This record gives sequence, C-alpha cells and structure tokens, in this order.
Amino acid sequence: MNGCLSCELLQRSKETVSNYKAPTPQSLSENEKAHYQTLLTAYFDSTLLGPYRNFNGGILVAKGGTIIYEQYRGYEDLPERTRPLTAGSPLHIASTSKPFTAIATLQLIQQGHLSLTDTISKFFPTLPYPGITVRDLLSHRSGLPNYLYFMEASSWNKERMATNQDVLNVMIAEKPIRHAAPNRRFEYCNTNYILLALLIEKISSKTYPDYLHQHLFKRLGMKNTFVYQPQHAKRAVASYQPNGKPWPLDYLDLTYGDKNIYSTPQDLLVWDQALYTDQLIDTTLLQQAFQGYSFERPGTHHYGLGFRLEFLPNGKKVIYHFGRWHGNNAVFTRLVEEKVVIIILGNRFNRGIYSAAHHSYDLFGNYYNQDEREEDL
Repeated sequence: MNGCLSCELLQRSKETVSNYKAPTPQSLSENEKAHYQTLLTAYFDSTLLGPYRNFNGGILVAKGGTIIYEQYRGYEDLPERTRPLTAGSPLHIASTSKPFTAIATLQLIQQGHLSLTDTISKFFPTLPYPGITVRDLLSHRSGLPNYLYFMEASSWNKERMATNQDVLNVMIAEKPIRHAAPNRRFEYCNTNYILLALLIEKISSKTYPDYLHQHLFKRLGMKNTFVYQPQHAKRAVASYQPNGKPWPLDYLDLTYGDKNIYSTPQDLLVWDQALYTDQLIDTTLLQQAFQGYSFERPGTHHYGLGFRLEFLPNGKKVIYHFGRWHGNNAVFTRLVEEKVVIIILGNRFNRGIYSAAHHSYDLFGNYYNQDEREEDL
C-alpha cells in the first residue's frame, strides 16, 4: 500500500477517534418510563422469559437512547452455572456483525480510497469472478457462492482453522461455481462480507479487528466489544445447544466480516445512537445504507448496505439485522420513527428470540398487528 495513504489514514484516525460526542438521551417522564416498563415486562414475561423458554442472554430496549427495559438471564457457563450473565458479558452477535463491516467500508469510501462502483478485481486481480462491485458485496448482489458451504466441499483440511485469506485462496484455486451474474439478483451470502473485511485490511494496512477497534469500538466507547481472535478465548462467552451442552468451535471460527464480533446489549445501544449522527459517516452516505437494493421480487423485505430493511404498506420502516452462529442468536432492530431500539442477545440456541422481537414492535406503533412474519437471519 502507498505509504502516504497509510500516513493519511493514521492522521485521520488521530483526528477522529477522540472527538465523538454521543447524542443526549431523550428525556422521558417517569410516567412514560413506567408505562413502557409495565408493557415490556408483561410482554417478555409471557414470551421469551416465560416458563420453559430456556432463554439465556440479555434483552435491552431503549427509546431515544434512554433504557426503558433491561434484563439478563442465565449463565456464561452452562451447565456449571457458576457465572451469571451480566451487562458486561460479551456474546457473539453473529451476522449482526455485518453492519459494522458495512460502516467501516463506507468510511473508506467517504475518505476517497474506494467507491461503491469499484470492482473487487481492482483489489484482488486473481479472483476469478469479474464484474462484482463493492456495492454488490454490501447489498448481497454479487452472485458469489457462500463460503460456509464451498469450504465444506473444498480440499481445505478441516482440522486447521481457516482465515479470510484462506477462504480467498480457495476461491482462487478451486473456483467454486458462482450462483448468478453480478447484480442479477439478491442472494444473502457470507462470502461478500469476508471479502469486504479483506478489502478493509488491504486499503487501511490494518487488520480488520484493529481497524474496527480504533475507528468504531474505541471511538464510540464500546468497551465490551471486539472481533474475536485466539487471545479472546477466555473473555468471549461460549455458546450452547438447546439442551445446555457446549456448542464446539469449528474450523470457520476465525473468519470475520460476516460474523465474529462479540458485544453486549449496552454497547449495541451506543452503536444504535451513533447511527443517528453524521459522526461515523456523513448523512448522505449513511442514508444509502438504509435504502433497499432487492426490489426485483415483490414484498416488504429488502437489504441495504449492510442492513436488513422492511418497508411496510402503512409507511413504517424497520432497520435491523438478525444473526445466528452456533448457539448464538442476535437481534438488533431500530424503529427509527419512534427512536426505539430492541436488542436481544442469547448464547443458548433459541429461535424464539426472533419471534419475540418481531411481535414487540407493535408495543410502539402499528407495525404488524401481531401477524406472523418470515424469520430473516
């Protein structure tokens, strides 16, 4: 990489990392707080926290940045049950990591180091999939095959932990068949975000974990958030099967960009609030992230640049991302009209986390009237 570019990024880091000013939380009256706490307590006690639901994790709901409901249940260490989960327990947020990768990429675009229309062949010339743009990766319109599947079918030794670079090398050497031409259709694909993480590294001359730590986590004061690396083994909370038995790690547990961020509900509230400002990226670019790019099929579900979106017939808009990896389930939903964020993290596999989140939206506005919805991860 050009040495001057590295110096420029370093200088901008010094200028921006320390100057973030968090938004002032919305002032809610005691009656408003009591009203929402009563609603949310009754709701979650009858759903996710009810008898035999086996929820193990944390729930946080905030309005205007003010926490109106927060609960932690269960343990970091199942089945021993010696360490209760707390507000500081970092849990794997799975695909809810993708918005962080997207915002990091958009930061580099804002700084002029790449553009949404750049093809990835410009940065990875030996990758045998021409015509794919940065926007295609961000919006899941690349047509690439999903590495979670082609790595399993590849010659890669499953006894060795694979890195993002290893995934790229397999793509170059074995050329797994693409699923569609670039920008032909939407297809959710983790490979896109593996490549974006590599792109961030190539442009910034920093590892993806270091870049996110410096430009997002540290800057925002997200003290319990990190990209998993082997040195985090003791800090990262393990995940569990529905029966409470440990969910073992596998050879893809070091890849990142698509997953592998650990965080807490309180840190994700900080993240939510930052997305209401222009301090990470300017408003015009941020709004592009919240536009839908998968309109070729009728429906309300769409994908922006790193964010899932739902445009409802009554004009309501939901900005969200769910996640699942091993025994981890994650929900991060922003009801921007009401300035509400709903965050649920669990480390004992529990599909009920998603439906509990879906149906809670109607506590704040007319969203679904409790109709069932498709679960999007």
